Amino acid sequence: MSHPTQSSQDRPATRTSWIPWVGLVATIGLQILWPLSSGQPRIALTITTVIVFAATSVSHAWVTHGAGWAMAYLGITFGFAFALEAVGTNSGFPFGAYEYGDMLGVRVTDVPLLIPLAWAMTAYPVLLLSRRIAQSFTSAGVIRYVATTAVGAFAMTTWDLFLDPQMVSQDYWVWRDPSPALPGIEGIPAGNYLGWLVGSAILIALLNSLPTRIADERVPAALWTWTWVGGIISNAFFFGRPSVAVVGGIAMGLVTVPYLYLLTRDRRTPTSSQAADQPLAQVDQ
Repeated sequence: MSHPTQSSQDRPATRTSWIPWVGLVATIGLQILWPLSSGQPRIALTITTVIVFAATSVSHAWVTHGAGWAMAYLGITFGFAFALEAVGTNSGFPFGAYEYGDMLGVRVTDVPLLIPLAWAMTAYPVLLLSRRIAQSFTSAGVIRYVATTAVGAFAMTTWDLFLDPQMVSQDYWVWRDPSPALPGIEGIPAGNYLGWLVGSAILIALLNSLPTRIADERVPAALWTWTWVGGIISNAFFFGRPSVAVVGGIAMGLVTVPYLYLLTRDRRTPTSSQAADQPLAQVDQ
């Protein structure tokens, strides 16, 4: 299968490459303020942080991959996540029985529209991470496609090890039966994470059909790394959940550390970096 080429209308907009960097700084700043706030200001910070984080991911996709790629990414992720959450809130499949509170803004079929936007903010750095890790130990073709999907599903699920305890503690959503729970992650049913693995695998498989282009990954890598470090620090020192810090930190570190190593190595060796950025999602015929 041939790799699609960029049209003149879909070329990365280098003149606007500063926009994701502004978004990165804003996202980190908002997340630092979150544990220092409470009540209505914290709710406002939650909503604002998701919007800014998602805008940063999409803007980076836009300036490095092109407008068409970015819109396809956003459409696939938002549409899939909304459908999955709608099924989940109304049937209990695949995450378990849960329901959202009224604090996260406009809801459609009981799903706050902020939720699929939260998927969109994180799935982008996860896609880049999983592609780079998969290409480091698999050959091109179907095997790499499957490896990318598996790594991406695992990475998305490790993110939820931090996310769910944090959001449940604020009553943003409630589990009807939070047991049995994973060791160290109390209050969240273990079956939720199996649902995350399945749902995330489908999403990453869909996103992996998008072409891969050579791009500067520093902004999405920093967003992902800060999510990891921030999750550890906030749970260990602000939220009184050291077990979540340990479990989430170790699990997320299993993909974050190799990714940062590969990213650093490939930036130092342009030849290997270019090889890493070949069309990973394409199946050679």
